[in-house]
Amino acid sequence: MEQSQNEANLNLDELARYARHISLPEIGITGQKKLKTSSVACIGTGGLGSPLLIYLAAAGIGRIGIVDFDVVEYSNLQRQIIHTTNSIGLLKTDSAKQHILKINPYCQVDLFNQKLTSGNALEILRTYDVICDCSDNFPSRYLINDACIILKKPNIYGSIARFEGQVSVFNLKEDSPNYRDLIPTPPPQELIPSCSEAGVMGILPGIIGTIQAAEAIKIITNIGFPLNGRILIFNALKMSFKELTLKPSPENKNISKLIDYTSFCAEVKVKNEVDLNIKSISVKELKTLLSQASKETLLIDVRNQIEHNECSISGSRLIPLNTIESGESINEIKILAAQKNLYVFCKSGKRSLRALRLLKKHGIQITNIEGGIEAWKKENIN
Repeated sequence: MEQSQNEANLNLDELARYARHISLPEIGITGQKKLKTSSVACIGTGGLGSPLLIYLAAAGIGRIGIVDFDVVEYSNLQRQIIHTTNSIGLLKTDSAKQHILKINPYCQVDLFNQKLTSGNALEILRTYDVICDCSDNFPSRYLINDACIILKKPNIYGSIARFEGQVSVFNLKEDSPNYRDLIPTPPPQELIPSCSEAGVMGILPGIIGTIQAAEAIKIITNIGFPLNGRILIFNALKMSFKELTLKPSPENKNISKLIDYTSFCAEVKVKNEVDLNIKSISVKELKTLLSQASKETLLIDVRNQIEHNECSISGSRLIPLNTIESGESINEIKILAAQKNLYVFCKSGKRSLRALRLLKKHGIQITNIEGGIEAWKKENIN
């Protein structure tokens, strides 16, 4: 908290702006000054980052750092409420800053229009009091976690999937658990579909991101009981909360340097593919195969009907993953496998690996198309 006491004084506009905070004995003038002299870094300006940034700005956080390299797209607007239709095509950081300053012109907003990496994380996060993990992928979560351990910063974690979200506070104290205590090793990527693949209820990140903001305010003003050593899980379909206790493991604190987190998370996928003897083919190899042996080859698309209709590989057959998971399409695929060589794809390769795992349990031999439709489109553009 770098500002001097004079800088922390609240002017008449700020006294009026924060009146409802100041009237709370737990916060008062002293707490509001702490908020004004505090700094928070937010990694990700999407579903979670949107409500978190809006409420931190409204609460009077003096300095907010935003790390993101993406641009605003139409598909973001269903849940990323800091952006508007007029923001389409803008950098998310620029769009977020515009919104924040409309809410509270007293906020200093630092923009980092770049991906957080092992090379820049310590430098970017070093000067902030609290770090908020609003990312959406495992490499970033492990990177943020380890950087916070090295820098001794509290890490307010949030994640969402479909209708469920979770929040916790990591690394708050010397004996606090961290993200590695929750997930010691990265799960196989095909088991964790992205929001674009699995969908997400638009209101869900609003709830989880707002809880993250509440935790930041509590930590800065030193009030209440943060989610230290506790995981709060919210289910929107059941409209229920449950809480789990998380215990720290000393070995998960032994972080002295940042690593290549993309490779770290990919190692699990490689190991599992070796264990299951998974066959795969690149889109370049597939292109050659289709030109030489198309009659003996059948491509199976395990995405959903809408995705298939929008774009697919010519001649492919739609068999959605959920029908494989339920067992509904197993006999159909067995018949197809007896007639042709089967190759399976999805959007990026995650769901197809999931399908392949399930089908192998039924003795069905099938080959995965690496990178899915995204790699196919890229190959055919180049």
